[in-house]
Parts: sequence; structure tokens; C-alpha cells
Amino acid sequence: MKKYIYLITLSAATLFLTSCGSEDKKAMVDNSPAIPVVVNQVAANSNSPFLSASGKIQAANSADLSTRMMGYVNKVHVNVGDKVSKGQLLVSINNTDLQAKSAQVNAGITEATAAFKNAEKDYNRFKNLFAENSASQKEMDDMTANFEMAKARLEGARQMKNEIGAQYAYTNITAPFSGIITSKNVEAGNMANPGVPLISIETPGSFEVMAMVPESEISEIKKGTEVDVLIKSIDTTVKGTVTEVSSSAKNTGGQYLVKIALKKTEASILSGMFTTVQFPVERKEKATMVLIPSEAIITNGQLSGVYTVSESKTALLRWLRLGRTFGDQVEVLSGLNSDEAYIVSAEGKLYNGAKITFNN
Repeated sequence: MKKYIYLITLSAATLFLTSCGSEDKKAMVDNSPAIPVVVNQVAANSNSPFLSASGKIQAANSADLSTRMMGYVNKVHVNVGDKVSKGQLLVSINNTDLQAKSAQVNAGITEATAAFKNAEKDYNRFKNLFAENSASQKEMDDMTANFEMAKARLEGARQMKNEIGAQYAYTNITAPFSGIITSKNVEAGNMANPGVPLISIETPGSFEVMAMVPESEISEIKKGTEVDVLIKSIDTTVKGTVTEVSSSAKNTGGQYLVKIALKKTEASILSGMFTTVQFPVERKEKATMVLIPSEAIITNGQLSGVYTVSESKTALLRWLRLGRTFGDQVEVLSGLNSDEAYIVSAEGKLYNGAKITFNN
């Protein structure tokens, strides 16, 4: 009888443990909502037999204006988008220190001028006396040296005044040419530092494209070549002419810089727009180039990756080896195939295994 009771008790315990295990398994089920994501298919740049290169539009005539003087900004006379004329005052920088130096220089010029006039009179008088043999050679030499030193001191004071005048020009930033203000990086009261851009200006209506061409193709690009330039954001193709071909890729990661002047057009072109330049040159490299937008790249220290979509519709982080940059796109050397999809953006924080739902 005792043995029987013991067996029943053990069975009850077993049932209890089995029930608890089932409850734990149920608790591990992921009931979190799916994260809406935008997914793109990998773009393979292999359709056209002709060489294409990504580029970026910039104004043919532009300048970032800075100062050589450190000082507080008194006033910024323009705003972004303002049209300005050549020589127009753009930024005024406090020049109290220069005013004090200028006063000292002026006083030095007055003193040097008086000393020079006095030395000149003595020199002329002794010159006449020496001609009449009434002054010795030693006295004449001393008067000549004194006169030359006074003359040099006066010239030095005048040159210092020119230097102060040149420094004044750096406290009043003016437009080097007529154009439009494209950026303003300083406000009244800010400290202006030497070499730091304060105002950017460009001439509207005249644009050029800076494109990067791989080393295997650069020998085929010639100055004066007519090209087609596709401006992606406005879906417009504009004719252009190659004006410069770089002969060195030392500072551009193995790619050569090619500059293309755009023809006049009625299209609404702005600096900074990305383009695709098609050269009338047959492409030598036939291998498929996998490109993805820079915004899709996930970085972790020295590693770069992208979230892909698994068969179970979850996010899967894939580490990549990246190559060259073409405007807003990056070449993928390994880690992603041309027939795969990747996540561009998500309405929530992604992680490995996160449930996703497609937003596009």
C-alpha cells in the first residue's frame, strides 16, 4: 500500500514537471510585432556595354571664403540664397586690434619722416661742404650712412602700414565674383578662425560634373569627348564635354578624376546632385558590379554590413567587403549576390532574427 501511494505521488510530480516544461516552451514563443521595412533588389551594373561612371554636380565657379585673421564676427550681411555682386561686403570681423596697430604704425611713420627730413638736410649740407673741401671724407661717410638709415627706417614704416592695410582686407570678407550665397557657416558673435570657411558662393547656371573612372578604363577617356549625363533626381539627360582627365590616382583610391562641363539647359540643376555619366567607350570589364546605396550600410567598428531577408521573413545581418564609391552607391566586392534583396530602411530597430513585414 505504501509503495502504491509512492508511485502515484511520483506520477503526479512527473505530470507537474511536464506541464511546467510546456509552459516554458510557450513562453519562449516570439509574439513581438513585425517591423515594417523597405527592401531593394541588388542593382547589378552590367546591362550596358558602354562605360558608365557615377559623378556629382558642382558649380563651375565656386568659392569657400575664409579669413586669415582670428576675431569675433561683428555682422553677417547676407543670407543663403542671396544674390551678391563682385566686391560686395559679406562678413565684418572685429578689427579693434588692427586699429590700435594702425595708430602705432602711423605714429612710427610720422617719427621716421621727421628723422629722414633732418638726415636729408644734414646730408645735403655736408655734401656741399665736402665739395668745397670743408668737410672730411669720414664726416661725409657718416652723414651718408645716417641718411641711408633714416631712409630705410621710413620705408620700413611705410611697408608696415601696407601690411596692416592688407590685414584689414581679411576683416571684411567681400564677394570675389557675382553669384549666389550657397552656405553660411557663421553668425554675429561667433569666433572666426583662420582657414575655416565662413561663406560659400557660386555662379549659377554654369555647372560641371566630377566623375571617377577606374584605372582599367581611364586610357580610353579623352579630353573633348562628348558624353551623356543622366541626372538621377530629375530624371533628365544633359549633354556634356570632357574638359579634364586626371593623370594620377594617388589620392583617389585607384580611380581617376574626370571633369565634364555641362551644356546649357533649362533643367533645374543644383549643385550636389548625383549623376551617371555614360562615355562612348566600350567597357572592358565585363564582370557584374554589385552596387547598394550608402544609406543601407551598417557599420560596427571596422566592419560593414547590410540587413538581408531570410526565408522565414526575418532580418539577417550580412557582413560585406566593400570597394569603390560611386556617388551615393557603394560597390560590394563580396558578401552579397546580384540576385538577393537587402533592407534599405526600417520603422524600428533591426537585429538578427527580427520579424519583418514589407513596406514596399
